[in-house]
Amino acid sequence: MSDITLNELEAAINFWRARSPSSGDELVLCKEASALSKPYALMIVQRQAALTPEGLDPKARDAWDSYVRLKNGL
Repeated sequence: MSDITLNELEAAINFWRARSPSSGDELVLCKEASALSKPYALMIVQRQAALTPEGLDPKARDAWDSYVRLKNGL
């Protein structure tokens, strides 16, 4: 599987945010967007342009894999 770019990760977060908007008084992100936001923030802080899917923790990897399947209509 190819590397995930910062823009692709941002698109996945926005996909999940549109599919399941923030909720509650605190505007909590859905579990998928939350899981992907952590590697996204790290990429920004570490100035990384891309990361491997294997570098994601299990929750983020599940959110990413589900996003790719849904995006591709699988």
